[in-house]
Amino acid sequence: MTVLAGAAVAPSFLWPLATRAQQPAMPVIGFMISGSAATLRQALAAFEDGLKETGYTAGQNITVEYRFAEGQFDRFPAFAAELVRRKVAVLVTSGPGVQAARRATATIPIVFSTGDDPVKAGIVPSLNRPGGNLTGVYQFAAGLEGKRLGLLHELVPKATTLAALVHPNFPPSESQLRDVREAAGRLGVQLVVVRANGEDEFEAAFSTVVQQRAAALLVCASPYFNIRRQQLVVLAARHGLPAIYEWRDFAAAGGLMSYGTSLADAYRQAGVYAGRILKGAKPADLPVVQVTRFEFVINLSTAKALGLEVPPTLSARADEIIE
Repeated sequence: MTVLAGAAVAPSFLWPLATRAQQPAMPVIGFMISGSAATLRQALAAFEDGLKETGYTAGQNITVEYRFAEGQFDRFPAFAAELVRRKVAVLVTSGPGVQAARRATATIPIVFSTGDDPVKAGIVPSLNRPGGNLTGVYQFAAGLEGKRLGLLHELVPKATTLAALVHPNFPPSESQLRDVREAAGRLGVQLVVVRANGEDEFEAAFSTVVQQRAAALLVCASPYFNIRRQQLVVLAARHGLPAIYEWRDFAAAGGLMSYGTSLADAYRQAGVYAGRILKGAKPADLPVVQVTRFEFVINLSTAKALGLEVPPTLSARADEIIE
């Protein structure tokens, strides 16, 4: 009874192996994702909630095989090949894993969750009629950098120089930079761009931001940065830098501000689509869902620690204030 009670509230990848081994043969969903189990626990619980909405419960009438890249995107081709050999009924993936899944199979249904525009990225020809064996969720994560820079400027309106941290190995990084540079031009501020492909490059990037006298930092969207969010938040605090990030989890970890779509909502919808496909729906007939819920979060404790006063016009627009 203890194991069953725990299973009701925890994602299935946290269950003891012995418990899963006792389950009878059942359809298998392959799920490969950029992050780690620890950093994505809530999102994956939301995915399994989406499955439940369509009548599937992990460990009871469906098995979910998780593969975590932990920021090492070159793992995706091997993950995809393995899950295809496993003959999964549905393959669910995100970010850089989408292209690996496409190359691995043209027949197994694929449900994706991506922050990049799936039409511009060549994933599907149309949002309303995705065609082929792919459909999923468009999170807008990589298309909000200009908005984030604007919110950051509202916090420090007298700033003449702002900085942006970019992950060059993240495929949408060039479009992110175009977005940020255009926003900086509209705001009339100088932009310092720093890049980091690994946590061993974080310290140098932050030091450059400080040396260039940037007043605040935009951490651009990246699955790798999300995995390393604790290090980024700590570095921003250590260098006294106001910073804005993509997901609420950054603000919850002590980051100053975050603005983006709801990660949990996106993965819940991916679970719903995976369940519908198991019931016979074809990916080609399921329009790509565009996430419409955006979350603007301000960590007031961090603002106070930085000696910042959040303008009332900014705090009034926040969906959540963390005291």
